[in-house]
Amino acid sequence: MKLQNNQVKTSYPLIPYELDTSIFTNDLLLSLYEKMLLSRSIEEKMLILLRQGKVSKWFSGIGQEAISVGITLAMDAEEYILPMHRNLGVFTSRDIPLHRLFSQWQGKASGFTKGRDRSFHFGTQDYKIIGMISHLGPQLGVACGIALSDKINNIERVTAVFTGDGGSSEGDFHEALNIASVWKLPVLFCIENNGYGLSTPLSEQYNCKDLADRGVGYGMESHIIDGNNILEVYKKVKKLAIDLRKNPRPVLLEFKTFRVRGHEEASGTKYVPEEELSFWKAKDPLVNFEHFLQKEGVINEEIKSGYSNQIQSKIDVDWKLANDEATIISTDEAELKDVFKDFSSIIEPPDTVIKEKRFIDAVSEGLYQSMEKYPELIIMGQDIAAYGGVFKITDNFVARFGNDRVRNTPICESAIIAAGYGYGLNKGKAVVEMQFADFVTSGFNPIVNLLAKSHYRWGQTADVVIRLPCGGGVGAGPFHSQTNEAWFTKTPGLKVVYPAFPFDAKGLLNRAISDPNPVLFFEHKGLYRTIKQEIPEAYYELPIGEAALLKEGTQITIISYGAGVHWAIEVLNRYEEIAADIIDIRTLQPLDTQTIYKSVNKTGKVIILQEDSLFGGIASEIAAMIMENCFESLDAPVKRIGSLDTPIPFDAGLEENYLAKSRFENALIELVQF
Repeated sequence: MKLQNNQVKTSYPLIPYELDTSIFTNDLLLSLYEKMLLSRSIEEKMLILLRQGKVSKWFSGIGQEAISVGITLAMDAEEYILPMHRNLGVFTSRDIPLHRLFSQWQGKASGFTKGRDRSFHFGTQDYKIIGMISHLGPQLGVACGIALSDKINNIERVTAVFTGDGGSSEGDFHEALNIASVWKLPVLFCIENNGYGLSTPLSEQYNCKDLADRGVGYGMESHIIDGNNILEVYKKVKKLAIDLRKNPRPVLLEFKTFRVRGHEEASGTKYVPEEELSFWKAKDPLVNFEHFLQKEGVINEEIKSGYSNQIQSKIDVDWKLANDEATIISTDEAELKDVFKDFSSIIEPPDTVIKEKRFIDAVSEGLYQSMEKYPELIIMGQDIAAYGGVFKITDNFVARFGNDRVRNTPICESAIIAAGYGYGLNKGKAVVEMQFADFVTSGFNPIVNLLAKSHYRWGQTADVVIRLPCGGGVGAGPFHSQTNEAWFTKTPGLKVVYPAFPFDAKGLLNRAISDPNPVLFFEHKGLYRTIKQEIPEAYYELPIGEAALLKEGTQITIISYGAGVHWAIEVLNRYEEIAADIIDIRTLQPLDTQTIYKSVNKTGKVIILQEDSLFGGIASEIAAMIMENCFESLDAPVKRIGSLDTPIPFDAGLEENYLAKSRFENALIELVQF
């Protein structure tokens, strides 16, 4: 049989320890041993409880403890670590109280997610640990954002982030390495190469000799480390951390190790050849290190028993504490309250000094003034620095704020959005520009699975605004014209803003940046240079979640947003006899239902106009809510008008036929006459 990682089978013990006495004092050796023993003991306890049906699932890290413990103890307590689900040693080495870990795994209130997530899907700022999501890759970009904040603020810290051999094939892995290399960020990218991605062997995952080789393509220093040798892990990481604090740069570390149990316990290890499993069990990092310490006279049976008894006693006491804790009882109100962080302060628009500005100028001015208001705010996006962005919204920003705060990015939307989240975790704020809203698909995962769920899962805000130039009517075709807001209104935890006027654009953008929750800010590019309005020159904010009643009437309610508002006004200007309420909802999530219901109950008829294709759009949801809440007031069926259920075409004639604007006028007249 050919062994994984080109290892050659030798006699026991297999780990060649080199004891550097200038680094490893007896106290440090004992600490490394005790932390590995603690992690192993908890693992063994969990496996027993799993068989007894007292825990529901477990991802075992047995055989990999040296990596988690060695890296964590080699770093400073104030440096961030982003572990995965097999890195129990990170959590225990940061001295998180065991009963809180047990409560987390059991879904109890003393855990870190209020029972909303399990396992190691959590973080804690108190211990500078940022937990993973199941999609693995985004946390690599998060590490880049954390390190970027440290670098910009001249804080000499290192960030360590874990992934596995399987995760190293994800696009986010490569995007994050590229960003870190280009920006020279002090990140330790730690690959635990444990032989299998669930059951897929290395030979079916990549075609290079070592994963460390991938660092070469990104101009990055890389090293291969024996992940079962605690002394090698600690010494190498300690040396690198000291250097990176003074000379920031990313380093790729491949830790050769093995997972001696299943991906999770239900998976088993039948796919692993017995000879390979036996070989790696002989390289057990804890057993080998224990023999080494005995040989060196650092521990004896009495010391071993003392540690073991103390740990077992602690585990039993803390397990009982967690197990005796009451089951969480929540309410709809409590659950909904934690989707967003409460945020209420606002700066009213000033009454003096107004000037006519185009929509695009209002966006630029709001962004500029927010940059002045928040020195911790950065803007990231493609071509936004010296070039000023494809729409010139950030033109001349670099001269005022510098390249640190106005950052050109590689074309890697997913990792940049994740980096924005990481930057926010480390006391910053981030605005990320999608060059076109269509390109947000490349960053969809971190938006809906990382940003949106963060506060609900573990109380951590995601202080990121994503700007999305969108919309048709400009002949840009299927890849540069979409209004894809409905993709995100369905995702709890995201605020979605879509202004139609310069006054709203500036005030709502400022508000979005002030808000610590994730906000998607849609800007219709067809309005950029066609719509003008007098607005205050000073900084101001408008509340998110309040619609604007633009015109009042008694016959019908027209509900729209973005370009649709202007389409509706244009039609009504031709039919002065139609007395209509026009509601610009402005923010799609949260939605101002009170203003909508009040108008519908007054007029009895309602038409909802959206630029998005009709099926599954925001108009459908509003129509359903009106039917449920205003049915007795209706004098006609609720009417929805949207664009065709096709991709948006390029040709001007085809595009005109596609857009909802061409169908709104007839539908409005028919409904008024119903």
